[in-house]
Amino acid sequence: MEVKEDIVIVGAGIAGLTTSLGLHREGIRSLVLEGSDSLRTTGFAFTTWTNAWKALDAVGIGDSLRQRHERFNGVSTTSTISGVQTSEMSFMANGKQGDHEVRCVVRKVLLEALSKELPSGTIRFSSKVVAIEDSGFSKLLHLADGTIIRTKVLIGCDGVNSVVGRWLGLGKLSFTGRRAIRGCTFLTESHGFEPKFMQFFGEGVRSGVLPCNDNSVYWFFTWTPSGQEKVKEDNPAELKQFVMSKLGKMPEKVKAVIENTTLDCILSSPLNYRNPLKLLWGNISEGNACVAGDALHPMTPDIGQGGCCALEDGIVLARCLAEALMKEPSKKSEGEEEEEEYYRIEVGLKKYAKERKWRSFDLISTSYMVGFFQQSDGKLMTFLRDTCLAKFLAGLLLKKASFDCGKLKLS
Repeated sequence: MEVKEDIVIVGAGIAGLTTSLGLHREGIRSLVLEGSDSLRTTGFAFTTWTNAWKALDAVGIGDSLRQRHERFNGVSTTSTISGVQTSEMSFMANGKQGDHEVRCVVRKVLLEALSKELPSGTIRFSSKVVAIEDSGFSKLLHLADGTIIRTKVLIGCDGVNSVVGRWLGLGKLSFTGRRAIRGCTFLTESHGFEPKFMQFFGEGVRSGVLPCNDNSVYWFFTWTPSGQEKVKEDNPAELKQFVMSKLGKMPEKVKAVIENTTLDCILSSPLNYRNPLKLLWGNISEGNACVAGDALHPMTPDIGQGGCCALEDGIVLARCLAEALMKEPSKKSEGEEEEEEYYRIEVGLKKYAKERKWRSFDLISTSYMVGFFQQSDGKLMTFLRDTCLAKFLAGLLLKKASFDCGKLKLS
């Protein structure tokens, strides 16, 4: 059975739903295909910096999310070797970077907020794309259930293992050699933390604790496994025990958050990234197809910009596509109109790719560099990080968060 759709977005994650909602705000319908049977909430929560809130405001859901998540007043850095705080930076009217809005948003809450604003039937679950085929000015998408969808525009927002990315020839990801363990603690009473991003470093380990609201706290832990450290990645109890053994001189109140995390709220994953040089000579878009989100710019979490950048992608992509599709077609034959529309779509996607290529290159490179300095071990590197680099690295987070993706044309 063949179905026709104007725009198909593969993946109902942050980038996919933001793009779809951005198009909806511009009066353009899209279909979102999601391989899972429900919204994917892997990762629990993520830091939303100033640039992310500009994107959320552009699609009209910023205020509703603000009501459910605390605004941070700053970030602190503490050594787990000495137990001494090495730096603290305010997010309020901070020098050259100005006033910053930073919160930790629960991923499920964000995805539900995006999906609720979409027209009924926009998201089709249990719809896995297994093959892509060119067909004139259209793409044919072959689904696992045998359905074939013919579309004028194909957008891949299907994560680090993107089928659309492979079709575009973006290639495999690189492994940093590091891994991350993440968790989220949901309490029945207030956790008592002030609204602040707390970072901890020492002995080749980086961790952080971020309150989302009065009753929930997100935490992360990254490290470089050695031959002697054997941790079963699919065993949450062992993962928690391993993290607890590596926290060093961290405040007991903070340790208690990790200790109280239920096993179903703990997961582990490798830290992969796309080589930024490959991104420069690779294809973000080709003809009437492109990628966004983690399918485009998988990066390490060291500057907290992966999800924020995906939100930016959605706004820029929706705006570029709307500009292309809303131009009045010239009066020609049906075949000529189809060709003209394909050309306008191609130009729109190229404009999007041009805007996002260097931004993605910058964030991937910066994140990798920051991770290297933050997690490096040894006396010299520890001294430099805790004295000279702590404030510089914290300031770098705010600098990258100062980006403005702009507004939608009709918003």
